[in-house]
Formats: sequence, structure tokens, C-alpha cells
Amino acid sequence: MRVLVVEDEHRIANAIKKGLELEYYAVDIAYDGQQGFDLASGEDYDVIILDIMLPEMDGMAICRELRHAKNHTPILMLTAKGQLHDRVEGLNVGADDYLVKPFAFVELLARVRALTRRTKSSLSSVLTISGLSLNTVTFEVKRDGAQIKLSTKEYALLECLMRNPDRILTKDQIIAHVWNYDADVLPNTVEVYIGYLRAKVDKPFNTPSLIHTVRGFGYKIGQGR
Repeated sequence: MRVLVVEDEHRIANAIKKGLELEYYAVDIAYDGQQGFDLASGEDYDVIILDIMLPEMDGMAICRELRHAKNHTPILMLTAKGQLHDRVEGLNVGADDYLVKPFAFVELLARVRALTRRTKSSLSSVLTISGLSLNTVTFEVKRDGAQIKLSTKEYALLECLMRNPDRILTKDQIIAHVWNYDADVLPNTVEVYIGYLRAKVDKPFNTPSLIHTVRGFGYKIGQGR
């Protein structure tokens, strides 16, 4: 899952990034409104955490312009303003939720998870495909009852695939959801991590493989090739 944090207070932005990365999210940061708008417009995110008071372009304007452009990425407004009229204005321009500073990180995390569950492929906290299960809250992965230990990136890649069952994902689509915008991703990085996943998810089990390569297109997870 990939999150954009648009926050001009570096300490807060970096703390959010660190906390979310510990929860297996890929996180990009923008420290001003224009950069945030450009990233939100040009990249594919699962959630945007958006401060209101920003240099260059304020959060209300960013939200309004994204919705006008038919960008429906869930937006969590994050601001020091707590008055009712500010919350109402944020929701009226298209924000999905509102959190007032100071806040506890556990509450922000809960709200981010709630927003991601609103998408059609994220209604349950446990994703399952033919005996393979992934718990997005506890990060526990099992196949046929046996626990599978994955690295952070392996887990993120598997989650990306399992949120799109039987759908072919290109390397670029996978990179967009699993790696940060500024990550140094080599052309064969996805292939390498797909290999890591197969070694843990498919090879140890006496059952049909779930992770498939669709030559010339990308990868998919499911029972059929």
C-alpha cells in the first residue's frame, strides 16, 4: 500500500513516514503544496494524508483540484485547525476524513486503514486466495495453516498481488504500489522479489502454484495461469 504525506513540518512528516513504514506502507513525502499536488496528480496512491496550512498551495485547494480532476484517492485532512467550520469545509471540498493535531499515531493509523478498506478490494482485513491468507492488521501470512515469514518488501509485494486477484499487474504498476517514489529500483528488482515470494509461498507446498508470470505483460496471483 502506498501513501502520500503532504506536510510542511518536517518533524511531523518524517515521524508519520517512519511509523507507516513500520506498518509495511510505502510512503512518499511532499513538504509544500505544489509538490504534493504534482505527486498526487502524477502518481498512484492508496491514501493521501494532507495538511491544510501549506506553502505554495494550501490543502483545501489541493483537495478541490484533485476531485475536480476526478482523482478519487481517499484523503485524510491533517491540520492544527479544530473548529467545526474548518472540518466542514474540508469535507465539502472532497476530503474523506479529518484528524486534528496533536494526534496519536495509533489513531492516524486506524483512520488510514479504515480509508483503505473502503476500496472494493479491501473490504476485509484478511485477504485469502486458495489456502493462502494475509492479515493486513497483524501482518501474518499463512498457507494451509502454516505460517510464512516474509521481509517487509516481500509482504508489500504479496499484499499488492492479493488485492488484485487474477489480475495481471505490470512491473510498473507493482513498483508504483510497493516502492517509494525516490527508491532506486532496477529493472529486474520486481523479478527478483517475485522469485523470493515463490520460494516461500509456492515451492514449500504440495499444491498448485499461485504466483504466475504472464510473459510480455507482468504477474498475477490466482489458481489459473
